[in-house]
Amino acid sequence: EIQDILWRNKILFDPTPSIINIPSQSAIKTGDHPPIYSKQYSASYKDQEIKFQETQKLLERGQIEESTSSWSSPIVLVKKKDKTMRFCIDYRRLNAITIKDAFPLPRIDEIFDQLSDATYYTKFDFKSGYFQ
Repeated sequence: EIQDILWRNKILFDPTPSIINIPSQSAIKTGDHPPIYSKQYSASYKDQEIKFQETQKLLERGQIEESTSSWSSPIVLVKKKDKTMRFCIDYRRLNAITIKDAFPLPRIDEIFDQLSDATYYTKFDFKSGYFQ
């Protein structure tokens, strides 16, 4: 029901929100596993240019920073339905050794139940969500 209300009132929400940079740090627990360094996958000149441009945007926005870390994961471009490319990072090798967080995520129906008596609602658009 709430999703229907939100959809009917979508005109009220800004479709192009600005980026807000709030510094944060997080740690990925890998125990005593040695660093994983994965070489970049080979790519066409066009794809290399897209990777470079997207990396520059992330650097300029302060969403990533240069690093001399021993850890490295390859960039992957995935074609979207509209034929543009989505900038992704292949973290499969890192994920395989990551110690999982045991904290359970709430179910969406439980969240909506908690919101049912709320007076005000807000929306966050997590564009390029991984880098949030």
